[in-house]
Amino acid sequence: MKKLWILTIVVSILSLLISNSQSKSNEKLLKIDGKVLELDDSNFDSAISSFDFIFVDFYAPWCGHCKHLAPQLDAAAPLAAELIPPIAIAKINADKYTRLASKYDIDGYPTLKIFMHGVPVDYYGPRKSDLLVRYLKKFVAPDVAILNSDGAIREFVEGAGTSFPIFVGFGVNETMLSTLGIKHKKKAWFSVANDFSEDVMVRYDFDKVPALVAIHPKYNEQSIFYGPFEENFLEDFIKQNFLPPAVPMNHDTLKILKDDKRKIVLTIMEDEFEERSQKLIKLLKAAASANRDLVFGYVGIKQWEDFADTFGGNKDTKLPKMVVWDGDEEYLSVIGLESMEDEDQGSQITQFLEGYRKGQTIQKKLGGPSFMGYINSLIGLRSAYIVVFLVAMLLLIRTVGKEEPLRVGTRDQVEDVSSSVSESAAEYKPGDKQD
Repeated sequence: MKKLWILTIVVSILSLLISNSQSKSNEKLLKIDGKVLELDDSNFDSAISSFDFIFVDFYAPWCGHCKHLAPQLDAAAPLAAELIPPIAIAKINADKYTRLASKYDIDGYPTLKIFMHGVPVDYYGPRKSDLLVRYLKKFVAPDVAILNSDGAIREFVEGAGTSFPIFVGFGVNETMLSTLGIKHKKKAWFSVANDFSEDVMVRYDFDKVPALVAIHPKYNEQSIFYGPFEENFLEDFIKQNFLPPAVPMNHDTLKILKDDKRKIVLTIMEDEFEERSQKLIKLLKAAASANRDLVFGYVGIKQWEDFADTFGGNKDTKLPKMVVWDGDEEYLSVIGLESMEDEDQGSQITQFLEGYRKGQTIQKKLGGPSFMGYINSLIGLRSAYIVVFLVAMLLLIRTVGKEEPLRVGTRDQVEDVSSSVSESAAEYKPGDKQD
């Protein structure tokens, strides 16, 4: 009995020592020291609960895109550690730790998420180290910044960068904007200027207060809201101004538009930067200001030929061409206004909108050589892998009987086939999960 009692004490002491050792090991690992943390099943939950903000790369060792991303994360980690509050950058082999991959619905690599107080948010931002850190800075900034001088306003706008729209409330009640600032923090910068000069009013082109100014540094655009300052009207203005009045269609704007429920009035032109196209874009901006229930987008064939071609816009089409897109697989043409003449385009835009609102339309399906690539971006990555599998099987059938048949099923081979499919498809995919 005495021996059993002694043995129990010894086991307890050893367990305590092992526990303390593991605790110290995890404590060392979970310290933000400017290095990318390597997570696994044993410390993932602890890491998520230990840091208010942690950026996690769910990767696979065989993934080419993951390998390219790794040095960018290494460079970003010390910069993110210097933010106030700091952001930890971590990675986990989701191909190995499948329980966690399943828990967070990881179906492609790399998948990037930022956990804010334990709550995961998908990351769609840039991947170059300096731009990534600037993007992450948004998540640790105050929900609504309070600005008390012209200098503070200038520093806030300059420091915000170009990745997000900026909302500055001049003479706007802080409490009124705070709720919406918290709600939409992931998509924009919010601030309230309590003290400012007439020079600031001239610079931001408003002539009375209260006024909410929406600034789009990336597009050199801004809009002004004078009220009514009730939550529903205020939120409508904010949501409608996550993008500029007329939106150039590209991979970045598509990522933003995927959450916008409005129909898209899309204008296809030869070259966005031609003088006549620039004049048309000005008319589209004016139409957008008067039709806030719609999104006005434009694309040049020279800028994104594959995307334009899905709507029947190509070098053989009479341009400019306008359609209304529902963001899915169908779009509408207005009868008698399939294309625009060079003269009096403002009136033609008005007639197009009137025809659309009256239902004078023809429904069409997306088409063109990039159709599969674009639909792939709409229906998700799992379907892409079905396509990859079918391609691999066709290759297998064609190689049966040869001296060195293709060995289907290895990760490297699937990745090679996936890459070849991806190169012919549209670059944009939800979550940018490219492997």
